Amino acid sequence: MKVVKGKVAYQHLGPGFWGIIGEDGQAYRPVNMPNQLKYEGYAVKVEVVPVDERSVFMWGQPVKVVSFETMTP
Repeated sequence: MKVVKGKVAYQHLGPGFWGIIGEDGQAYRPVNMPNQLKYEGYAVKVEVVPVDERSVFMWGQPVKVVSFETMTP
């Protein structure tokens, strides 16, 4: 399990999807992005676990969100 702090970003690739860009510059692609986090620019802290998933979206590391919280800027 890994804790990631970062910002939510909508990616306009193909049909589009939500991702998280970590403070470390790493891109994460949640396979189960909670609706509460689907807001461009939201500062978040999420606990994630990596998943082995193949996708047409060749962007970010695929992860599953285990828990989350929003952070004030």
